[in-house]
Amino acid sequence: MTVIAATPQPMLLNPDLATPDLSASWWLAQVTLRLRREVAWCWHLRGEGKLGTEGVLPPFADAAAESLDLTRYAGDKRRFFATDVTARHLGELMTQYARPRLRDDGPGSWDWLAQNAGLDDAAQFVLALAFAARLDAALGPVLACCQNDNARSYPTLALAQRLWDDPRAVAACADPGHPLRRFGLLSAASDGREAGDWLQPLDMAAVLAESLADPHGFAPAILAPVASDGRALPEAARGLLAHLAATPPRALQLVPLAGGPGADFTAWAAALAAQHGRRVARLAATIPPDRVTSLLALCWLRGTDLLIPDYWQERAAAAHAGEQWFGAALTLPVRCYVPVSASGASNLPAAHVMPAFRLPPLGYRMRVERLEAALGARGPALANAVRETARRFRLAEAPLHRVTRALAAIGGPVSADELTALCRAETVSVAGGLAQAVDPRFSLEELVLPRQQARQIDEIVQAMRSLTRVHYEWGTARAWNESGLAVLFCGAPGTGKTMAAEALAVALALPMYRIDLSQVVNKYIGETEKNLAKIFDAAETSDSILLFDEADALFGKRTDVKDAHDRFANIETSYLLERMERFKGLAILATNRRQDLDDAFMRRLRYLVEFPLPGPAERERIWRQVIPAGIDAAGLDFGFLAAQFDLSGGHIRSAAFNACLQCASAGGDARLAMGEVLTAVRRELDKLGRLAQPEQFGRYAHLVKDEA
Repeated sequence: MTVIAATPQPMLLNPDLATPDLSASWWLAQVTLRLRREVAWCWHLRGEGKLGTEGVLPPFADAAAESLDLTRYAGDKRRFFATDVTARHLGELMTQYARPRLRDDGPGSWDWLAQNAGLDDAAQFVLALAFAARLDAALGPVLACCQNDNARSYPTLALAQRLWDDPRAVAACADPGHPLRRFGLLSAASDGREAGDWLQPLDMAAVLAESLADPHGFAPAILAPVASDGRALPEAARGLLAHLAATPPRALQLVPLAGGPGADFTAWAAALAAQHGRRVARLAATIPPDRVTSLLALCWLRGTDLLIPDYWQERAAAAHAGEQWFGAALTLPVRCYVPVSASGASNLPAAHVMPAFRLPPLGYRMRVERLEAALGARGPALANAVRETARRFRLAEAPLHRVTRALAAIGGPVSADELTALCRAETVSVAGGLAQAVDPRFSLEELVLPRQQARQIDEIVQAMRSLTRVHYEWGTARAWNESGLAVLFCGAPGTGKTMAAEALAVALALPMYRIDLSQVVNKYIGETEKNLAKIFDAAETSDSILLFDEADALFGKRTDVKDAHDRFANIETSYLLERMERFKGLAILATNRRQDLDDAFMRRLRYLVEFPLPGPAERERIWRQVIPAGIDAAGLDFGFLAAQFDLSGGHIRSAAFNACLQCASAGGDARLAMGEVLTAVRRELDKLGRLAQPEQFGRYAHLVKDEA
């Protein structure tokens, strides 16, 4: 077949608007000519047969009366179209311009759309009416005139029925299941009215109109084409590939891409599409759910698969999120790649979901290779730092790509600290209501511990520094699931458990977070596990220290099940045991009640450090350390304070601080006096419920006020 050349015709009111698609041009011309002819009839009907001033549209009349007179003037209207010079000329133009035939090399965009959507001539006219209104702003007043309503400057089904030769065929387009709606060619009503409302605007999305107007030159900015980087798919994907090859999309087809935050969903979607010779595009901007249908329709017109953006995962947490995104487009034959959480698809229309593709995690070896490739010739000098960084920062593909791009942009040498800082910037903070970031204040040198406990702290430091070598050179990573360390700090209050945790954070250069039990523990069943999962998932990105203070509240012993509360409490404990074993950083459990911890935790603990109350020698060191350097403490008898008062480090620190407050209130130099210090010590003993006898103050008893 060949194309019958169409004579130049008035496509739209604006002469500068044109489309290279001949069929689309023909239908737009039909709309324009029929609107012009309807305006001529409106002049005849409303102006009593007299044409008004040239260039002035007919006046508006009573709408109800005009509707009631449709039967009365039906014959007059046909005679008017046949006898009036202007109307007859416009009618002749409608038949004068030949309707284009199919080309030998296949249909154009408009004809392809009509064939594949099953649109008859009436439906094509309705679509052309919406298409014309979207393209030509000059049509607004004309549309209002033809509908006898100045506020209705948009096309409607009622107007289409009035203009088309077969009104009954147009009535079929009012069905909500009509292909015009089902394929997303006409947008759903935005004012709450039903899709079949005769006076609802016939709205075509701007991207669809532009694509039909210029099918080859229009490149929508909101859809960014994605090219495959040539990566190989894992062996586990063979089944999915066979399934996709055997099931081309005949309705909306959703392929879940299961991966964690930061996964490169774009590259993997392109790799899957390339296996079947298909193109894929991703949404390049944030859009509301009600615009998804029109974009899917555009993808259908262009034969392109669509990658839904990552932020869909957050919205998927809400009820019926899948229906909000895809409910109006389930009949569109488009393949969509949908990022979902690593646990799998949720809130998706089950009948349209294909087998999930689980994105392979970026392992330690691959992270090392990518960092070394980015460093190039600078890599050998940082070999140890690269290996340590690859273990400590378990970055997904997207953040690691940003790190390697930044490394490549640094022209000169890169230090180990710079490498660490770049990776640290890409990690996810564990904070966010469930954990509190801690700014460490102490170093290992400030810890005052007996020799055995000090040696255990040093062993923890050495163990954390040896994880990379032991896991990946000695091969323990597989057996121990690349796990980190879990340690227990137990002892009386004030013996230095939190201080030791902060000192470890300084020594290991790790961020530290204190778990806020008031936010984590929830009375509702299952909520505590969810909160803990958020903490551990965020902490998986990089090595960090999680401090569970008052750990016995979370890690308590499992009990015999007597009611539902016991059963779910045991589930919480079991979940904690499992996540603790998989945690790759340093988890520190601090408690004053070691006996209340579940025995199963002991197997999972690498170190148990018992913090005893300090002896006289340790107490003297603590007293000397807690006095700020800028304060004159020459008048203090540290030996006496340490020997006479059996206090923990925390209580010594509290007494020293209270003494500073009292000395400062007296004015004068920054000097601590023995009287204020002994008074502060007495207050600490009172808090502990220990009666301070006068003889306990020895030769300084006269400095302590008698409060009897």
